[in-house]
Amino acid sequence: MSGDRPEMTYEQAREELVEVVRKLEAGGTTLEESLALWERGEELATTCQHWLDGARERLTKAQEQKPT
Repeated sequence: MSGDRPEMTYEQAREELVEVVRKLEAGGTTLEESLALWERGEELATTCQHWLDGARERLTKAQEQKPT
């Protein structure tokens, strides 16, 4: 990651995460390959969570600034 923003978009991370999960569920990989996939999935999940947290924060700020 560069600075405070992930290098990939939320959509890119989510799509790759879906593919990682599909490969893990399909099986047929070695233990080492499965561990590497799992680790990559964790990284991707963290990236997705970062984007979601940022979106939630922006929405909260926008709601707080909304005139009543």
